[in-house]
Amino acid sequence: MAINCGIVGLPNVGKSTIFSALSNAPAEAANYPFCTINPNVGIVSVPDVRLVKLAEIFKPQRVVPATVEFVDIAGLVKGASKGEGLGNQFLSHIREVGVIAHVVRCFDDPDIVHVNNKVDPDSDMETIAIELALADLDTLTKRRERAVRTLKGQAKADQKNTALALTALDKIEPALENGLPARSITLNDDEKAAVYDCHFITMKPQLYVCNVDEAGMRSYLKGALAGTHIEKALMRAKSEGAEAVVICGKYEAELVSIEDAADKLAFIEELGLKESGLSALIHAAYQLLGLSTFFTAGADECRAWTIHAGDTAPRAAGVIHTDFEKGFIKAEVYSYEDLLQYGSEAKIKEAGKYRIEGKEYMVRDSDVMFFKFNV
Repeated sequence: MAINCGIVGLPNVGKSTIFSALSNAPAEAANYPFCTINPNVGIVSVPDVRLVKLAEIFKPQRVVPATVEFVDIAGLVKGASKGEGLGNQFLSHIREVGVIAHVVRCFDDPDIVHVNNKVDPDSDMETIAIELALADLDTLTKRRERAVRTLKGQAKADQKNTALALTALDKIEPALENGLPARSITLNDDEKAAVYDCHFITMKPQLYVCNVDEAGMRSYLKGALAGTHIEKALMRAKSEGAEAVVICGKYEAELVSIEDAADKLAFIEELGLKESGLSALIHAAYQLLGLSTFFTAGADECRAWTIHAGDTAPRAAGVIHTDFEKGFIKAEVYSYEDLLQYGSEAKIKEAGKYRIEGKEYMVRDSDVMFFKFNV
């Protein structure tokens, strides 16, 4: 399964610059609002040291990493929900992504115009939150009108579903009216299903990307955040219970220009980072969506596969091919950690760590698997 991540924010916060650095797919970046009109799309390989190690051991003909699709959506402004800055067009693109990465400007630069003429992360985050909530409120109003209009003429079974939808809408509406996201409201599974067709933007999981300059990254790494834009952004994210990552667009752009993996790692270590901004963002998105990774490995191919945490072996097999799930017989499994410890599949078997698992087995992150099936 592939995941897609929409990059949103005010104009001139560095969305397109970060997108270009993360995806190595050039996006127009300029010092004026609405530089990006149509969304740019980039497919990004998920950095994974486990896959690199598997390739070193098996020496396969090809290595296939998991991927993430990044969508660079044009800048939103106050009034976007009412069409300001072509807002309605931009908001429609957001509805199509699985997770939202909200880029927040956390640097001062007089040469880069701020749409509000002042860098204020808290205000900027509030603006986007309100516009997305207002857009959803408009969707909610139309959905309720349709539900009320059709309720009387429906069969009893349909009336039950419509009543569920109205209950869910009544719960969500006060939150949206106060600029809060729909995801802040607790709904049961039936209520969620009843309003799924609304495709609420604020129901989508969201994380923040604090875009900093070099000085800001140095301060962040030293923990010297008092009074900084980064501190304000991180505090707001924490108050919302949201994930936040800190990225320096300039560093990421430099990383993209380095082709050798060892040189990239050396550059990251030289900067004092644990991982690149791309890795941090993808790992945060995986955690937010409840995703995990299993591997298939052999002389032909080593490959990473993305699944939902808790998926059973047949469902994991279905990610490779639907026939694998339909005709699932068993899975041969061992852990990546055991491979590191014992060095080969043969030694894993000798140690009794090579397992046969059935249909009820819940796949664990880092499992290396081989499926047997019959169709």
